[in-house]
Amino acid sequence: MTVGTGSPVAAAGETAAVGTKVRDAADDPEIWADPRDPSRGVILGTDKQAGLYVYDLAGKDLQFLPEGPLNNVDLRDGFEVGGRKQVLIGASDRGRGAISFFLLDPDNLQARLWGRTPVKVSEPYGFCMGRRGSETIAIMVGKDGDIRQLNITDQGGQPAATLTRSFDVGSQSEGCVVDDEAGYLYIAEEAKGIWRYSLDPATGSARVHMAPAPSPELTPDVEGLTILREMGKTYLIASSQGDSAFAIWRVDGEPAYVGRFSVMPGAGADAVTGTDGVAALGGRVGAFPEGLIVVQDDSDTDGETTEGARARQNFKLVDWRAVKAALGIQ
Repeated sequence: MTVGTGSPVAAAGETAAVGTKVRDAADDPEIWADPRDPSRGVILGTDKQAGLYVYDLAGKDLQFLPEGPLNNVDLRDGFEVGGRKQVLIGASDRGRGAISFFLLDPDNLQARLWGRTPVKVSEPYGFCMGRRGSETIAIMVGKDGDIRQLNITDQGGQPAATLTRSFDVGSQSEGCVVDDEAGYLYIAEEAKGIWRYSLDPATGSARVHMAPAPSPELTPDVEGLTILREMGKTYLIASSQGDSAFAIWRVDGEPAYVGRFSVMPGAGADAVTGTDGVAALGGRVGAFPEGLIVVQDDSDTDGETTEGARARQNFKLVDWRAVKAALGIQ
């Protein structure tokens, strides 16, 4: 992969490389900052050959859960189990045909496996979570674009899932994200772009083709999707894997394209190429006063090529302020 074609933004840090070497491994990140104290929190990252990493907000290893193969990861906090609110983490489990659920203790930042819920799809691939009223929702994206929407509850100390909707996107899909406030579900069909659905199961498969691909904004494969909220504004960020860039739309009203950026060397980290998953969180996140973006890098060592065996993959940290400056976001 070549260095990205978007407006250049320097990396602000990185995680250690995932432990699986000489194989496609690092995939999808997620971020949680403690609402009581945003200086503390975690970055999650899947190693799709091995399990789930938990990093601190500077990218340092805190914990590894060897529960792989896990592909995509998402979370929602304030989920009550046994009378105590915890952070519910879910990940698509390709080996077991299930969602693997974890609980993160917000006090000690330790995660543990909670349980697994089987889901029948072509192959567990993409995954995201959301909230609709009091409901906690999980979305499983099958590799062939077959979608299952489920409500997740605690039943006697174990996760339980109730299927509420099934539909098909059309072809291979992975990235998805839920905008809880607007009630939208966004899904990336890798060769065709981004679709927007209502989160309401009663709407079935009705959808809007929000951003087609290939296009000036998106070069297939279209991969990870994430939502960043800041000061009443909501942004959708998409991973344009084909040209190692990230496209941004403002989506708190009618979708409006903002621009594209690519991650260049900075803070001792190399440039991001062939990127897959992406996560973002607005507001104060650790040392990032206005927001943090975390992206997968498919080649952590300078000089590696797509033709040879790749020894390292990891996740890069990006300061939202740098992205706003590069794209002129006010």
